Amino acid sequence: MSCGAAVCLPVIVGRSEPRTVLGVSHGQDHEGRPGQTLARVLMEAAGLGLFMMSAGGFAIVLYHPASPVAQALVQPVLRRLLMGCAMGLTAAGLIYSPWGKQSGAHFNPAVTLTFLRLGRVAAPDALFYVVAQFVGGACGILLVALVSRGLVADPAVNYVVTVPGAAGEPAAFLAELGISLGLMSVVLAVSNTPRVARYTGVCAGLLVAGFITFEAPISGMSMNPARSFASALPAHLWTAFWIYVTAPLIGMLMAAELRLRLSPRPVLCAKLHHDNPRRCIFRCGYAR
Repeated sequence: MSCGAAVCLPVIVGRSEPRTVLGVSHGQDHEGRPGQTLARVLMEAAGLGLFMMSAGGFAIVLYHPASPVAQALVQPVLRRLLMGCAMGLTAAGLIYSPWGKQSGAHFNPAVTLTFLRLGRVAAPDALFYVVAQFVGGACGILLVALVSRGLVADPAVNYVVTVPGAAGEPAAFLAELGISLGLMSVVLAVSNTPRVARYTGVCAGLLVAGFITFEAPISGMSMNPARSFASALPAHLWTAFWIYVTAPLIGMLMAAELRLRLSPRPVLCAKLHHDNPRRCIFRCGYAR
């Protein structure tokens, strides 16, 4: 979720030739390069697929009754802490991966639609990204089910579904809205501050780890409609699914509106990690 470079200036969005900032190319592939855009759409699908594979695999290790790790860890908070660390590292790793550097590492329809609202993603690209994220996430968890021979379907794991906790649906909705607002606010603040923008992925990973550790008992910790859909589909469990579609999007759009109204700095790009030599397919605001 970042646009990192030592010196940057906003430019008018529109058709332009590739630009270079500190030796980094900042062209716009979405105009006239459909093949490259398609490749990045597939990277988005694969990225969320890998995230779901990681979630399913670590959930089996930490929660399946037959797992020695699950048997040794009797404190739920310790399991959540380890799960949070695993998924935080997964998120950061995907953001800084070669695919993440090219696609922008959204892996989340709420993130993509927020950057659409901010004018940094073209509508057709946003549509393709959202579809890819839903398909990729579902394929990822289904692959875990196939490879694990059904271990991920055990009730203790249950395809890592996200459902409200004991506090109920209103609390889950507010919690999802709050963590989504917090995540996107941090992403927009860090990614648009050139001296620290390269650490956007680190910040996002730390937040994911913290939210899983402390917030998961309230809502299951999703922040991502495609992630929740991927789990609900094979589990046939759609309890309060509306929360995981609406709350993350509302929360992240709120963060965007606050950013537009309170910050003097423009949102420059939809990439989470921009300080790399990969061409940018978005409506990029980095100048020469």
